[in-house]
Amino acid sequence: MMWNDGWGWGVWLTMVVIMIGFSGLIAWVIISVTRGSSNTRPPDRSAEDILAERFARGEIDEDEFTARREVLRSKL
Repeated sequence: MMWNDGWGWGVWLTMVVIMIGFSGLIAWVIISVTRGSSNTRPPDRSAEDILAERFARGEIDEDEFTARREVLRSKL
């Protein structure tokens, strides 16, 4: 039985590099899939939406809400 079969070291080295590259590709895919599901960005909210939420939570009173809303609308 011949172990060499005419293949040189270059073929074996190429196979090792391909195996390492393939393993790295598999790891990259797994990491990308697991991180991709947790990278959800909150939807963009307008300044009026944020102001309305503050009013609803009771952080500001009606007079302040109305005054700030008018300022926002005059600048838009």
